[in-house]
Amino acid sequence: MTTIQIMRRAFGLRVALILLLVALSPAQNHDANGNAQTVATMSVDVKVVTLPVTVRDKKGQIVRNLTKDDFVLQEDGRPQTIKYFTQDTNLPLTLGLLVDTSLSQRNVLDQERNASKVFLDQMLTDPKDKAFLIHFDREVELLQDLTPSHDKLEAALQLLNAPQLERSGGGRSDPGSSGSGSSDPQSSGTGQPRMSRGAGTLLYDAIFLASNELMKKQQGRKALIVLSDGDDRGSKESLQSAIEAAQRADTVVYSILFADNHQDSNGFGHQGGGMGRHGGGWPGGGGSGGGGRGRNPQEPRVDGKKILDQISRETGGRLYEVSKKQAIDQIYDSIAEELRTQYNLGYTPDKGNAEAGYHKINLAAKQKDLVVQTRDGYYAER
Repeated sequence: MTTIQIMRRAFGLRVALILLLVALSPAQNHDANGNAQTVATMSVDVKVVTLPVTVRDKKGQIVRNLTKDDFVLQEDGRPQTIKYFTQDTNLPLTLGLLVDTSLSQRNVLDQERNASKVFLDQMLTDPKDKAFLIHFDREVELLQDLTPSHDKLEAALQLLNAPQLERSGGGRSDPGSSGSGSSDPQSSGTGQPRMSRGAGTLLYDAIFLASNELMKKQQGRKALIVLSDGDDRGSKESLQSAIEAAQRADTVVYSILFADNHQDSNGFGHQGGGMGRHGGGWPGGGGSGGGGRGRNPQEPRVDGKKILDQISRETGGRLYEVSKKQAIDQIYDSIAEELRTQYNLGYTPDKGNAEAGYHKINLAAKQKDLVVQTRDGYYAER
């Protein structure tokens, strides 16, 4: 290598080093006298915890005229300062409708379908408002992705159907109807009807996937409406992981307990096996309950009402139960009123609560006869 080549290489290295030092050095400003002043720059990621809050009086009526000074807030037992407080219903609204289509719900689907259409028409009033529809039984299936379109959502609601019973003779028919193959469920080799779809109720999987895959990416007000009897069968996710997913997505879950009092007592719909209606579950391959199993007849039935209540309570929502005194359309009216009158509260946790993991929230009204409804806590990321 010649002397000139060596000098050129050395010069090039010095230029590269100078450029690197300039890039790494702090930014500088100059004062009025032209003297350089170093300006330190720092990027800080501040965690703001937001809470949707509903307040009711002792008669159950919603209270609408409160301010941030009417509340006392604690996180993990430490007092916190409420910095943001509003009752802004102009924030975008994202709704997810999760409908149980297992056999235990087949006699109530028409009522759910009609009331859900009216509810969505009532709530999606702004172009930024969106909704999606999921059905779950043995699979979790997204019938309609996020959309502001009333027509698309109505079309998806029409796809809600209960699963069919497949007789071992090869035919498929509804219970009590005649189809190809033997019409007698006891005429098969095992003496029992076999499920073609609906051999499970993947409630926890549906909440997890809706929260983690759809709600987590959205901003503004977010709520899931779950219509089910609360009896999960075969989910890969647990009850706690479903609740955690909703909490991480800042999503409120409203549960509507719709128990079919006319369902068969022979356990139809609670046996394993069978493919989903479209041969798959959640887009991308997740959410299929193929690995789940039905409940053994000797196993005690779970209390679906308590399960739905826990899901709603820990996410800041509420449990409703369809009855003769309260029809599903009345329940939807109550949910709509609550979503329109929620307070939006925000605070930045103090440094003592900066570690990752779950943090318990306690929000109370200073006025003793008021009941505050909000989520129990949140998960801080590392």
